[in-house]
Amino acid sequence: MDLMPPHSSPSPPPPPSSSVSVVVIGYNDRAHVGDAVRSALAQGPAVAEVIAVDDRSTDGSAELLDRLAAGEPRLRVVRREVNSGGCGSPRNTGIDAVRTPYVMFLDSDDVLPPGAADALLAAAEGAGAEVASGLCVRRELPSGREQPWQAPLYTAHTVLARPSQRPRLVHDTLCVNKLYRTGFLREHGIRFPEGRFLYEDVVFTARVLAAGPRIALIPDRVYVWHVRRSAERLSLSLDRERVENWRARVEACAQAYDILLGAGQKGLARAARAKFLDHEVRMYARELGLRDAHYRRAWWTHTREYLARYDAADWELNPGAPGRLLARVILASAEPRDLPRLRELAARPARLLPPYARTADGVPVWSDDVPEVSLAPLLTAPVGALPLAVDAELRPRARGTLLHLRLHELYGRVAGARPREVEAYWQHRESGRPVGRVTAALTPSDADTWAARVPVDLAGLGEGTWDLRVTLRFADGAWRDVTAHPRAGMRRHVVPSARYGLLLVQPYATHSGALALRLATGLRGAAGVARGRLRRLLH
Repeated sequence: MDLMPPHSSPSPPPPPSSSVSVVVIGYNDRAHVGDAVRSALAQGPAVAEVIAVDDRSTDGSAELLDRLAAGEPRLRVVRREVNSGGCGSPRNTGIDAVRTPYVMFLDSDDVLPPGAADALLAAAEGAGAEVASGLCVRRELPSGREQPWQAPLYTAHTVLARPSQRPRLVHDTLCVNKLYRTGFLREHGIRFPEGRFLYEDVVFTARVLAAGPRIALIPDRVYVWHVRRSAERLSLSLDRERVENWRARVEACAQAYDILLGAGQKGLARAARAKFLDHEVRMYARELGLRDAHYRRAWWTHTREYLARYDAADWELNPGAPGRLLARVILASAEPRDLPRLRELAARPARLLPPYARTADGVPVWSDDVPEVSLAPLLTAPVGALPLAVDAELRPRARGTLLHLRLHELYGRVAGARPREVEAYWQHRESGRPVGRVTAALTPSDADTWAARVPVDLAGLGEGTWDLRVTLRFADGAWRDVTAHPRAGMRRHVVPSARYGLLLVQPYATHSGALALRLATGLRGAAGVARGRLRRLLH
């Protein structure tokens, strides 16, 4: 295989030539498009031109871009005559306008970090690659917390002679963290779906991979994806409350599979179907409890129709994976069922809650009335990969708050590994800061559970939202990171505090069913919580 290992002491790349165009697309995003354009212009001499494609905005975006272009010769503004309703058409307009050997894409509400174009161009030219791809980070706003996107792909400088050498490439469906050779796109007729087509990146990426380009992967941060969940107008990918969004996502994934299979990329096509189960199905299944009965029924029916297209080989790869078990249950029932349990299995990491049924022959199955969904693969999966279930109950007290944890048996696998201890800590939702790490012994509670009591210093946590994180450790050296499911009532508590006067403590379950904690300190903090709750109710 033509794989290039990480460079131990890379030599400085030569000064980049001015051979990159950055296509910035936007619609009615005057508040952010200027920052996006400026981040592209700030890339330096590697960027010969920035093409700002305005999709017929009505909020003054185009006029703002014209003013910027008046003082910047590298900026060209292209105004579409008719709004497309999506992102694909304006990007295609940009591709048609490009006059350089390479092109990148940038959305109006995101930014390119300094040096992104230089790093991608050096990688592409150094490897003779048609595509160079780097690390994208999702930045939650306004908190600023960042999470890498598909980080396992970007741990080292790597060159792939063809995409089939790294099937995981199908997981990175973004077009914006990549540099493309313009001639490659034009020679193969690779374009985005036109019009209001959601998840156009999924189809575009499949077309790129189907053409079999030489690809350079780099660990450099090359794109900052801004996630604004509280925005008045959500991005298309975040607006998942209507079932039409799911239908659009399924259609994009179906087209991606057909494109890859039609190009003879059977391995990538199979990987794309596996990705649909592990990513798309799990993400939307976690949210089913938030939707009404009409949505759930429509989602369930449409998902079953698509899963019916899968063949035997699609189910053979990693049959015990949570996404596959979820899909099996959906296929086995014509109506939505077991939604709380499915939500837990769809969580990351997955949790399989009791009851743990068996057939008369002792084969593990989903439930007594759905014996066709076998859980037998769990009998041979590594303990560190099992969907272990841990219950949690927080008992706030003025003199010592305790967290009661209970680990469930799973078809004899837990007892076989001999659980020894838990390590628990709390992670601040916005900053990601871990606090209060404590280790406690796990002891048998009854025939099917093990229990631990973990002290919690509420005052030491302080104000904010905290997520519980737990690591289980076993006598054979195995370990498993898990989250815990609340098992008791989660009423609000007021706890006296020597440091703050009082603490307002609100345990709750996240959308994926994991225990989290909201803490407010003092009277002012408690009043702030009340105001926030009122805002959420009104929203």
